Amino acid sequence: MEQIIKKVLFISLSVWALGLYFRDAKPDPDELLPQLEIHPIQKETKKQPFEVTVKDIAYHIKPLYEYELYGLVVSKHASASLLDTDHERWGDYLNTADLCVIWSTNAFSGIYKRLKFSSGNWTCYVKSSSGEDWAHFSGEQLSNNHMLSERRDINRIIRKIRIGDQIHFTGYLVEYSHDNFSRGTSTVRTDNGCEVVYVESISILKSGPVIWLLLRRLALFGIVLCVVAWFVMPDRYHVVR
Repeated sequence: MEQIIKKVLFISLSVWALGLYFRDAKPDPDELLPQLEIHPIQKETKKQPFEVTVKDIAYHIKPLYEYELYGLVVSKHASASLLDTDHERWGDYLNTADLCVIWSTNAFSGIYKRLKFSSGNWTCYVKSSSGEDWAHFSGEQLSNNHMLSERRDINRIIRKIRIGDQIHFTGYLVEYSHDNFSRGTSTVRTDNGCEVVYVESISILKSGPVIWLLLRRLALFGIVLCVVAWFVMPDRYHVVR
């Protein structure tokens, strides 16, 4: 029995490690939806400034443009992450998460499969050791979106979004502030700034690969089962007289 538990535990740990390594797996280009060909849609708006309150902090929001985007999520940062102390320090509870997305040629060329994406507290990073890959990548077809919302239904979807998901959202590019904080937004895709989006609607059009997520959960179940079996195994203790 002891040998069986050890073997199952080893297999479970190995599968869990593989699942963790491939947790950010992205779909192949032929799995992308045709909507991802559409570039972000930005229009003039007549929306007037307004206020919302989160955790007793009143945020002043100034809409600049209507904004709509279809994209593939290549990196994500959750503002509530334990490693992120900046948002709490600045009292920025309205910024639920940052979603780094690509579209058009960056998506359908498959170049994203050869690049490494990561997120900081405010920024999306793209890395490659290949000059050829950089030559086929367009910085104008990537944006890091600071997603603002006080609505539970919208924030629930934002938290659910994973790397590899294909998403669609609408809202406004905005400036926002409270008494001790202010933040602006990029209004063009040709700079290195981030888009600050007050979200009106958001949806996951197609989820990314889920096989590694399922394998991680299955492996975790196997690990827990082995630990429980080890402690209840009747011959685990040997009495010496």
